[in-house]
Amino acid sequence: MNDKKEYTISEAAGIIGVSASALRYYDREGLLPNVRKVSGKRVFSEADIASLRVLECLKATGMSIRDIREYFDLARQGDATLEERYAIILRQKEIVNRQIAFLNDNLRELNRKEQYYKSILSTAAGSGHEGGRN
Repeated sequence: MNDKKEYTISEAAGIIGVSASALRYYDREGLLPNVRKVSGKRVFSEADIASLRVLECLKATGMSIRDIREYFDLARQGDATLEERYAIILRQKEIVNRQIAFLNDNLRELNRKEQYYKSILSTAAGSGHEGGRN
């Protein structure tokens, strides 16, 4: 008996949280070379789901489809490309860390503005006027 779970495109899309059309696009782009077709329909394995999770993670961090394809092409080549893939992950991690720092700076500014408006509004509510600063 085969214990391996297989998923339809709709099931795989639901698990990953993307549309079925996104999965079709990834397949057309050659990002899912191991996806089998049975009676003309794509069948996704657990390994395909794991690859899709990585793909979506890389995409969510802003990595281009071209760079994602390069990463997966290297992965298909096996252990001989471990260092190259590691370098790609470290590069993307640095990009994400810069994005986080940028967003944290913006969040601090929003927090300052929130406190400013909160203070003005509570003062205005007590005194009966409105402030006019940004």
